[in-house]
Amino acid sequence: MQAAQRILTIFGTRPEAIKLFPLVHALEGDSRFASRVCVTGQHRGMLDQVLAISGVVPDHDLAVMQPDQTLDALTARLLVGIGKVLDEERPDWVVVQGDTATAMAGALAAYYRKIPVCHVEAGLRSGNIHHPWPEEINRRIIGPIAALHCAPTETAARALRAETIDPATVHVTGNTVIDALFWITDRIAREPALAGGLAELERRFAGKRIIGVTSHRRENFGQGMQSIADAIRRIAVRPDIALIYPVHLNPNVRSVMDRELAGLDNVALIEPLDYPHFAHLIGMSHLMLTDSGGVQEEAPALGKPVLVMRETTERPEGVEAGTARLVGTDADAIVAETFRLLDDDAAYAAMARAHNPFGDGKSAARIAELLAR
Repeated sequence: MQAAQRILTIFGTRPEAIKLFPLVHALEGDSRFASRVCVTGQHRGMLDQVLAISGVVPDHDLAVMQPDQTLDALTARLLVGIGKVLDEERPDWVVVQGDTATAMAGALAAYYRKIPVCHVEAGLRSGNIHHPWPEEINRRIIGPIAALHCAPTETAARALRAETIDPATVHVTGNTVIDALFWITDRIAREPALAGGLAELERRFAGKRIIGVTSHRRENFGQGMQSIADAIRRIAVRPDIALIYPVHLNPNVRSVMDRELAGLDNVALIEPLDYPHFAHLIGMSHLMLTDSGGVQEEAPALGKPVLVMRETTERPEGVEAGTARLVGTDADAIVAETFRLLDDDAAYAAMARAHNPFGDGKSAARIAELLAR
């Protein structure tokens, strides 16, 4: 009987945890694998929330986050810490996800030990090394290292093949974020109390159309954040809508939003939400304003149009499919496109009903089969 393959899954941030817990579940439930998990703690509280709700118990926790540490200091701590775990575990495969410092350092540490790397959500490219920053470089570093590329879409797969990645190693699997979203929404349906913390806002804004907002990208710090705040303030003039904005903890975001938006009757500036509550926010929203990558994938799965407050996106499939629209950070553009979706039923329906190109909820199972082969 063939020995179970030792798979070490490495992640450190909330988005990685959300996108990898379905795969961890799949590996743990399959006798072909001996699944091990290393978390780096690149995000701490937000990461722990996802671990708790998903039931994933790490075998290693590096707790690398320190106040105000630089990207190079973080990367050095990640590389050394992950290297020690790899030397202890000696896995057959390392799994990393996306484009974080954890993913890049995990892939590089595995490469130094000639351990094959499976890259989940491979092939995303914006074409601009400063947007998003530093994520675009992180994922480009992982590309030539990985032995198995799990591309969420054919567009991502084409980007990898264009970089002379061996086509035999590139597979379109869909994005595991959709697996996670379906899992959590099903669970909320069975256990509504998991997302009960938004009930007060639902009562407060009854009869209004909700606009969900997220914004945290580094490249938007400064004038970009100011413009986004200006747009929200102008949108909030309408009495028929309300905006719910879980404000990122980073002071480059929070200081601007508190200064510009605090006290507006139909703008709720709230603390960052855990995963069940954030999924519920998407579900209760009429549309989403975001500079996040994941929301561009999640919201269309629930039929919610997305206006992307960035100059570029590494997820052009959503724009091409019609589920998302790039509006940048110009306040006039954000306001105009938001009002168009609020006032033009046909335009709204075209985006809400467009096919979501990012997955069908079965991506983790496909990736597990690829690893088994």
